[in-house]
Amino acid sequence: MTISLPLPPQTFPASARATVEAWMRQFQDWLCQQLEAADGGATFREDAWSHEGGGGGRTRVIGPGAVLEKGGVNFSAVWGRLSEAAARQLLMPDPTYFATGVSVVQHPRSPMVPISHMNVRYFEAGNGEAWFGGGLDLTPIYVNEAQARWFHREIKQVCDQHHPAYYARFKEWADEYFYLPHRQETRGVGGIFFDRLTVGPDGTFDELFAFMKAVGEVYGRTYCALMRQNRDLPHGAREKHWQQVRRGRYAEFNLAIDRGTRFGLETGGRTESILMSLPPQAEWHYNLTPEPGSAEADTQAWLRKGIDWLAS
Repeated sequence: MTISLPLPPQTFPASARATVEAWMRQFQDWLCQQLEAADGGATFREDAWSHEGGGGGRTRVIGPGAVLEKGGVNFSAVWGRLSEAAARQLLMPDPTYFATGVSVVQHPRSPMVPISHMNVRYFEAGNGEAWFGGGLDLTPIYVNEAQARWFHREIKQVCDQHHPAYYARFKEWADEYFYLPHRQETRGVGGIFFDRLTVGPDGTFDELFAFMKAVGEVYGRTYCALMRQNRDLPHGAREKHWQQVRRGRYAEFNLAIDRGTRFGLETGGRTESILMSLPPQAEWHYNLTPEPGSAEADTQAWLRKGIDWLAS
C-alpha cells in the first residue's frame, strides 16, 4: 500500500525528494524479502499510517518466526514544522522539514544470533539544506570475534568504494554514538554511524545517495548471512538469561539516548512504529556481574570503544 499526499513546497532540486523516497520504498521491499528468506518461518505484516503534518509511512513487523522473535523494517516520508524548542534540541537549521528513511531492528529468538540495527535517512530543511544520515551496528549477546571482524571488513570494503576516510571516521562515530555512558560500555561491537552528510560540502547528491544505498545493501547481505550461520547453534537457560540482560541494555539505549527515537516522538511520529525497536522481553537485575572467566564476562570485555576489528 502506498500513501499519496501532496508534498510541501521545497527549496532543493525537485527530483531529489521523489528519487530518494522511491528508493526507500523499494529498499524496504527488498530487505523484507531478504529477511523473510533467511528466517524461513514468518512473513512481514504491514501497517500503513499518516503523519499529522503530511506524508506517512509503512510499518512492517515480523515474528514470531523461526529465527526472528520480533523485528521491524519501517519506511516513512514525512514533513511538517517543528516547534522552536524541538528544532533547537534536534539541531535543525530551520523548523520546516522533509524526512524520509528506512529504520530496521531485529530481535532474534536465539541468544546465539545477534540483535541488529540499520537506518538510512534523508532530510531537507526549510532553509534549503539537505543531508543524508544512517548507520548499522551489531549487538551480539555473545561476541563471536571472528564474526565481528568479518562484519567490519565487509563494511570497510563498502566504505572504501566511496571514500577512503569513511570507514575510520564513521567507525569512530559509531563507537561514540552506540555507547551507554551510564554503563560505560558500548551497545555491541559497533559498525558505522554518520549524520548530516550535507549535499555540497560533503559531496554531490549522487555521491552521497550512492553511499547511503550501499550501506543499506551491506546490512541486508551481512545480517542475513549471520542469521543463517548462527540460527541452529545450541543454547540453554543460562544463555537465554544473558540474552534478557543484554536486551535490557538495548532498551536503555533506545529510550534514553537514541536520536531517532527522540526525533520521532518530537515530530509527532507514530508511537507504535517508533517503539518497534524495543525487544519483546528484557530483564534488569541489581548489580549483576558476570562470573570471571565465563563466556558472559568475555563478551562484557569486548564492549568498549576503540577496538580495531580489522586487526588479524
